Amino acid sequence: MEQINHSTKSRKGKHLVYEDRIRIEVLYKSWLTPTCIGEQLDRSRRTIERELALGMYEAESSYKLKLCYSADIAQQKRDINSSGKGPMLKIAKDHQLAKYIENSIKSGFSPYATLQNIKNNNLKFETIICFKTLYSYIDDGLFLGLTNKDLLIKKNVKKRDYHKIRQAITNTKGTSIADRPIEIDNRDEYGNWEMDTVVSKQGTKTVLLVLSERMSRQELIFKMKSKSQSEVIRVIDRLERKHSKDFKQIFKSITTDNGCEFLNFEGIEKSIYSDKMRTKMYFAHPYSSWERGTNENINKMIRRFIPKGVDISVFSNNEVRRIQNWINNYPRKILGGKSSNMLIKNNMAA
Repeated sequence: MEQINHSTKSRKGKHLVYEDRIRIEVLYKSWLTPTCIGEQLDRSRRTIERELALGMYEAESSYKLKLCYSADIAQQKRDINSSGKGPMLKIAKDHQLAKYIENSIKSGFSPYATLQNIKNNNLKFETIICFKTLYSYIDDGLFLGLTNKDLLIKKNVKKRDYHKIRQAITNTKGTSIADRPIEIDNRDEYGNWEMDTVVSKQGTKTVLLVLSERMSRQELIFKMKSKSQSEVIRVIDRLERKHSKDFKQIFKSITTDNGCEFLNFEGIEKSIYSDKMRTKMYFAHPYSSWERGTNENINKMIRRFIPKGVDISVFSNNEVRRIQNWINNYPRKILGGKSSNMLIKNNMAA
């Protein structure tokens, strides 16, 4: 009886622990009532009654069943019940925010860009969540109309090791990226671009010429009738006419791969107004797409609207321009949550 009757410090307002349940089991076997057990543990009668109901089981005795209390059963049930506890979901009652998130992600925005758009546009909702929480909600299937399948990029893939550098065989006269100034590599100034083509459905000729500015991630997209050197030069000529006064400052350099459409670098570099150079071209190493990482990443964004195997000729110039504007207004984590347009606007204001 010493173990049963020993005095302990009052635990009113505290949850019962396993040691308390052991004592309840001993006292219940001694035929004490819930009131008496409560007095022994300094707990209310109702607390003991709830605890007894939690750990009750039927045991056979003298050919009949009787109710017994088990501290182990009660503790196991309590652990299971506690595992489901936690703070209420932040977004549970904010249906407007949930609907906005679903529509935004299904329209092509990432969870980060979705939440950053709310901040950039001063949209007001009852709830504020971070993008990590949003990813967790999507992983747990808490949105009725949204799953991980709606996320365009969500994978944990080990990054490739890029060590092997190959020399260009078909392009021996162009300036290699290895000779590109370090300030271009560091993205320290505006005006250094990467250029690539996005091809159309097999058997069709129309392609997109895309230019991606390295510092701001600004994107320019143009439809071309074919993937040819003359078409590329035609687009660059048109840009020089549009920016006749400051073309050299806007397009200081252009880095491309060794595709056949870019091999006439002299025609791209030479100004239409004189024999002087209007820009400087650099060629990446063959099979080294990481050297034009901005191009490659933005091309993936274009493919959200123009998937592989689609005929680009069916897209009007206005539709291509809409894609360009969408990309340039897309909030990016690498830009501190700003879009390319916001970054350029802030730099011009400064």
